[in-house]
Amino acid sequence: MQNTKKVKTQKNQRIWGKIFTYLFLLFMSVIIIYPLLITVTSAFKPGNLLAFRLDFDFEWTMNNFRRLFDETQYGQWYMNTLKVAVMAMLIQVAAVTLSGFAYSRYRFTGRKVTLKFFLIIQMVPTTAALTAFYVMALLVGGLDQHWFLILVYIGGGIPMNTWLMKGYFDTVPIDLDESARLDGAGHFRIFWQIIMPLVRPMIAVQALWAFMNPFGEFMLARFLLRSTENYTVAIGLQTFINNPQNQQVALFSAGAILIAVPISILFFYLQKSFVTGLTKGGTKG
Repeated sequence: MQNTKKVKTQKNQRIWGKIFTYLFLLFMSVIIIYPLLITVTSAFKPGNLLAFRLDFDFEWTMNNFRRLFDETQYGQWYMNTLKVAVMAMLIQVAAVTLSGFAYSRYRFTGRKVTLKFFLIIQMVPTTAALTAFYVMALLVGGLDQHWFLILVYIGGGIPMNTWLMKGYFDTVPIDLDESARLDGAGHFRIFWQIIMPLVRPMIAVQALWAFMNPFGEFMLARFLLRSTENYTVAIGLQTFINNPQNQQVALFSAGAILIAVPISILFFYLQKSFVTGLTKGGTKG
């Protein structure tokens, strides 16, 4: 009898647990999907909207996307952002991967000190360093230059991401390195053929993060880029809605949707690395 009651109680707990789980997921879905629906519907509405509003009673049109490229500098902003994003992604991923491997596999003077220094740097908020970035840009001629913005993005991403990569490298058994050395493999071959395939999921995540950042980051880009033709899309889109008397909500929404295109393409391209990376590498060398 007691066992029956216990089983019934456990069954009720599982049922209520599932109910609360699905309610929470439904609540989170509404929070996420609602603003997306507003953005999508606003992008396809005709005319010039003055406020964000969710409704479906309108004639769908692609005119706002045409106006983005015909009447504004959105195309130039888009290319600027792609240039910054690709360069920052390639350099940051290379730097973070190499530094993470070095901190994980080698012991050298200043190793612990520099790792602690990385943590201290992350404690400084971006807003506190804006003046320093501005002065530095003036000293090296980097104000209103994309190359300086790229370096700032790379420098800002290295400290914490190095910690993440080091932690991921630490999960790879060092026995693989020792076995490869017994077979005559050098440092580079161990890194490239043995370890790299195993950490591919984290490298893919790092690449995606680094690529996404310039598309959504506003504060640093606005502070360092001054001429309109050098804007990134985050700054350019803000110009559509920063004037309360002339807000161009439809153009803003259309531009925001197009931001997702290259990010989605990169995500689906890297998606296979999230899964296949864990099944390769151990048998190489």
